[in-house]
Amino acid sequence: MSLTGTPFLYTLVVLCVVAVVLPLVLWSRVRGPRVVRAAARVLMVVFAQGTAVALVFTMVNNSNQLYDNWGDLLGTSDHVHRAADLGASGTGGIALEKLPRVRQAFKPAKGPGMRAEGGVLTTELRGRVSGVQAEVNVWLPPQYHEPAYRNHRFPVVEVLPGYPGSSKAWYGTMDASQQLAPLMRRGQIEPFILVSPRTTLLPGKDTGCANIPGKVNADSWLSVDVPKMVMDNFRAKAAPDGWAVAGYSAGAHCAAKLAVAHPDRYRAAVSLSGYNDPGAVPQSLAGKSPALRAANNPYVLLKDARVAPRVALYLSGQPNDGYEAAMALKRVAKAPTTVRVVFIPTDAGGHTMALWKPQVVPAFRWLTEVMGSEHRTRTAPGTTPLAPSTAGSRHAELASGNVSPAGAARRP
Repeated sequence: MSLTGTPFLYTLVVLCVVAVVLPLVLWSRVRGPRVVRAAARVLMVVFAQGTAVALVFTMVNNSNQLYDNWGDLLGTSDHVHRAADLGASGTGGIALEKLPRVRQAFKPAKGPGMRAEGGVLTTELRGRVSGVQAEVNVWLPPQYHEPAYRNHRFPVVEVLPGYPGSSKAWYGTMDASQQLAPLMRRGQIEPFILVSPRTTLLPGKDTGCANIPGKVNADSWLSVDVPKMVMDNFRAKAAPDGWAVAGYSAGAHCAAKLAVAHPDRYRAAVSLSGYNDPGAVPQSLAGKSPALRAANNPYVLLKDARVAPRVALYLSGQPNDGYEAAMALKRVAKAPTTVRVVFIPTDAGGHTMALWKPQVVPAFRWLTEVMGSEHRTRTAPGTTPLAPSTAGSRHAELASGNVSPAGAARRP
């Protein structure tokens, strides 16, 4: 029975009802020695508490899409077949342009939000370079199947969840496709393809989106194998100008790091409540040694870059939750790197989906400004020309330096 399925949820609801009724009916009817009666009553109490905890956990999990399946929850899912040393490039010297085309079969994805706005397609991809085998979800914008766009190639945003987190979370809890599709139809937001690959690749470990020889090549999975598959199977623009990466929490750290580390693969990144130093996260494999911490810290990468990367960064955060890290990146960024920092006040909520969900539209308006210049000058028949727009939300209005807290923390 699926962890996130309706049958499992309903079964828990029935068991909770039984757990309440059972002691009401049997409490005074238990027979036998005192020890037996005490044990039976304790079991009834434990059963009631256990079913209640399980129901609450399941509802929270379904709402926030933390764990996709039993393997993720129990720490038994391993999606790494090999983890060769791929070197600094993350390709192991493989000439990517000479690799055969990746032909994938897709099917409709199941789960909350996966059927909205045309539905999400899913496939199981075996990464030729990374050695990772896992699911990749793809949502196509409304214009993708329109005749006027039959020869058009679409920009792509790779969307990443936090840790733990489901590859479906951006379509489910974040409602990204439902929020963006109407604006895409009206020509107010660029018609992006949204791609959400699995990021939980090892049992009970946050990979930090890093390449770690002998353990995992998460960076190459996300920045090499997944983009190649998408470009081989859909009318997607080529990297780097056609590609961006976005994430929240641990996924936000990954987004900033991937874009800064690979300006030849990504043009922009959106980081919602991210951090720079993976060593600050106990579960992160990327923080287990000084060398790994430096190699996967976007602040260090920007500060030490011989040539500033041509990437644009959109970084949002609250005090002590992403804002200081964002300001640190802004301070060390040099042209052509651009950084926009959005300050989110503490009264907007905490480190939850409720904080990040309202930021989807402002972030994608910014991505449209950064990556959608073609459509502001040439639009398909029957569509409204795209134009630069303000985010139109309280979060974005607070993006000016005038509202930043005095003496914002200086640490990276």
